[in-house]
Formats: sequence, C-alpha cells, structure tokens
Amino acid sequence: MTGVRRDTKWWGWGDAEKRQPLSGSARAMLAELGAGETERPAPALEEVELSAATELPATVVEAAGAGNVLTGAEDRVRHATGSSYPDLIRRRSGRLETPDAVVVTEDETAVRAVLEACTRERIAVVPFGGGTSVVGGVDPIRGEHGAVIALDLAPLRAVEVDRSSLLARLGAGLRGPEAEDALAPHGLTLGHFPQSFEYATIGGFAATRSAGQASSGYGRFDDLVASARMIAPAGDLETLRTSHTAAGPSLLQVALGSEGALGVITEVTARVRPAPEARRYEAWMAADFESACELVRALAQDGALPDVIRLSDREETRVSLAMAGTGGAGRRAFDLYLRARRRSEGCLIIAGYEGSSEAVSRRRALGARGFRFGGAAYLGRKPGAAWRHGRYDGPYLRDELLDAGLMAETLETSHVWSALDGHYRAVGDAIRGALEDQGTPGIVMCHLSHAYRDGASLYYTFIAPQRAGNELEQWRAVKTAACEAIVAQRGTITHHHAVGRDHAPYMGSEVGELGVELLRTLKEGADPAGIMNPGKLVPG
Repeated sequence: MTGVRRDTKWWGWGDAEKRQPLSGSARAMLAELGAGETERPAPALEEVELSAATELPATVVEAAGAGNVLTGAEDRVRHATGSSYPDLIRRRSGRLETPDAVVVTEDETAVRAVLEACTRERIAVVPFGGGTSVVGGVDPIRGEHGAVIALDLAPLRAVEVDRSSLLARLGAGLRGPEAEDALAPHGLTLGHFPQSFEYATIGGFAATRSAGQASSGYGRFDDLVASARMIAPAGDLETLRTSHTAAGPSLLQVALGSEGALGVITEVTARVRPAPEARRYEAWMAADFESACELVRALAQDGALPDVIRLSDREETRVSLAMAGTGGAGRRAFDLYLRARRRSEGCLIIAGYEGSSEAVSRRRALGARGFRFGGAAYLGRKPGAAWRHGRYDGPYLRDELLDAGLMAETLETSHVWSALDGHYRAVGDAIRGALEDQGTPGIVMCHLSHAYRDGASLYYTFIAPQRAGNELEQWRAVKTAACEAIVAQRGTITHHHAVGRDHAPYMGSEVGELGVELLRTLKEGADPAGIMNPGKLVPG
C-alpha cells in the first residue's frame, strides 16, 4: 500500500507545525467580538468517537487488494470530512461520521475493479483527493447503501509533458506543488494557485471547476483542461486530446465539475505555459468599493486586467490591516500617506503581473494607467509582495479564530456587472441580519476575487462569536440566509467552491427543473446503482 498522506493536521488545516498567530492589533479588534483569551484546543485523536464501521464484502477487499484497505482510526478520521467550518466543528467535537474504510487505488485498473465490486455489492464510493472541499463535497454519506468507502487517489501522480504542444498529462492525485515541481524542469507552469494550492489535487481542481488566484491571467481550471479521463461504474469517458472539436455538446465539460458524483477523474491533460521570468505584485487604495468595481470593470473590458486582481471592501481592508499587525512609525507614516490622498477609509486592491519582463512592464503600465484614472492611490510593491507571500495562510488564521471561540466562514458567488453592486449589498445584509438574529453580531467583509468582461465574483468572509453547543445550527442559519439572498438576486450559488452537499438544494434555482432532470439522467447513465458520492451535486 502506498500513497496515503498523513502530513497535515487531522483536526485543522495544513502543516501541523505551522501556525499563523494573531497579531496584537488583531486580538484587540477580535476582543470586541468576545474572542476568548483561553484556547479551546481539539481533542486528542485517540479521544475521537468514530461511527461504527461495517466490514467490507470480501469481493471489494479482493478488488482493492487487502493491503490497500485501511480501517484504522486515523485513516478513517482523515477521510471523514473536508475543510469547511462545519467540518472543523465536527472534528473538534470529538464525534465523527466516518467512512467504513479507506481504499487506496494504486492505478486506473484498481479504480475500475473497485467501482465494479462496489456496484455489485452496493457500496457507496467517495473519491478523495486533498480533502479541501468547503461545501461538504467529501462527506461520507452512506445513503441506502450497505457501507461507504473513501477512495483515496493519492497514488495517481503520473506526469507526461508535451513541450511542443504546451500540454501536460497530470495524474489526479498530484497536489498543486507536486504538479508545479514536475513542470519546473521543463520551464513550464500550470499557473493554477487557489488558496488550497498546497494540499488540493489535480483531480479536485477538475472535479470542482476550480478558480485560482491568478485565473484572470492564466484562466480557470476548466479553461486549462484540454482532455480528461473519468472512470465511471458504467464505463470510461475519455475525451480527445485536441485543440478544439465541434462534435456535439462537450462531454469534457460533463466530467469537469462532476464532483465525483458520476465517476472518478483519474487524469487530465492540461494546457501549460512557460514559467514567468518576472513577477510584479503591488497594491493600490481606491476611494470606495463601488468606484473600485467600476475601475476593475474598465480594466476587464479593455483587456488590461492583471493576472491577479483582488479588491477588498472597506471592512475587509480594515481587518486586513489589523491582521497585518503593522505598528509604530511605519504605520503612522502609512496612515499619513492615506490621509494626504483622502484614502484613509479606502478599499485595498492587490494587482499581480507575471510573464516575460517585457510583457510584465507593458501590462503593468496599462494597469497603472487604469488604476490612476479610476482614482486609486499607489501603495507600492511591498504590500503586494506581502500578500503574495501569505496568499495561502488564510486557513491557518481560521484555526486560530476557532481556538479563540469564533466562527470564521467564507462563501462566494458572482454576478454580471450591472447587478453586482445590488448583489454585494443584498448578500452582505443577509449575512449580517442572520448573525444578529442568532444573537452573535460580527464582522462581515467581502472582496472581488475574479473579474471578467461581463461580471465578477464576490467572496465573503464573516467572523462572529460562536454559539457554544449550537455552532452548527448557528452556521446553518447564516448559510441559509446568504444562499436565499443569492438565489433571490439571481446570482450563482457558487463561483468556484463547487456544489457539494451544502449547495445541492439550490441547484434547481441555478439550472432550472429541466437542468436538474438532465443531471439526474447523466447520473443514472454513468452510475446506474447510484454509488458515486451520494448526496452531492444532484438534488434529492
């Protein structure tokens, strides 16, 4: 047996040796919400109460190979949830619904054999990559089946580079850094850097139609995929490795975003680019969120967007500066600079450019002209470099907030430019109202994380005191209020977090009654026994 990863916290995010301590200014700000001084750590692993396990049929064990079937407590716990706020609350509670076993698939032949055996024995299968889903995408739901397994895809790490075509065949089990390390000797990059980059996998990127922080330049992951192979209980779906085809509706897009509900994506062929020889990250301060959105819209429609564009509203800007913990003479000088430019209560913009030195210089000049024309004040390269250095640290901060007794959760959506401001306000108001109804008013902040010619995404973060003992009910009330506001505004229920379990009830509003029926038809065709990732993507 090979490939199972145990290098992350079982109870939180990422590297067990890494923390992102709260600064003094951050703790002072959070104390107003009731953040505790005493940490509330997670229980020891041996104290966790697991759900009772059902022994797998001998045919499933034989198909996988006995050495590839893991039933130990740690493996079951590590494959019990993703990384959402409810997932972390469940882990910290010491009581978990876990898969009955973890099955490690060493190659595609093993994937087929396991799916065939599980279909015959009616065993539910949850494909498992990096475990970074924040929408309940890997919850071990048994449903009507006799047992449920987590199908660990970590060993699927093949890499094959076609330098002439700028294509790379990548195994589904590769983590983001592993893929980049494999491409680096060829002078190439995939350019896909979501916040989960360090731990999420190629298969997960494909299955959730992931968007990276540099997607404005490199493209979303579904833009990057030229072909894919998905092994379903009913057979294999493999699309041609070609630059374009007009052969009917895109079955590649059926695999992308399928979230393990149709089958197991085992590999993709991705479009790659030469690794950038130059990078420039910088920061600007806009007067307010509304005018800054107009600034970003102009850049997008003029073809002048940076590769990374991140616009924080006033509340997120305030919190980000507090979290940074900058103090003393440096902070006083910074505040004086902002006051002199009438931007003391402005909105922070991070802009990043990557590519050849000539291209970065040219594109940055176009962007700077747009920022200045839109009334933004230049803050220099240091804040941009600091953001890039800490771009993957957010989930570690969430662990610290949980330790302090605070709820810290995110959700995202998108809309067209003409509706974006109303959408921004309606969803934010819904979150604030729900927190107040729960008796736990908190901080609600937002940033624009991806921009297009026709619209943009909005990414909300909210922090509030936990309702001790009722944390999940509190979360559910706020999540429901936000989702209902999104649906009422006709925005998308998810821009890049995917559907999973949490958003499945809203798919009717997203794609309509016929759309839901078509999804069910796809499900029945690819997975007649309904074993694949029950309860996700397809309503009901």
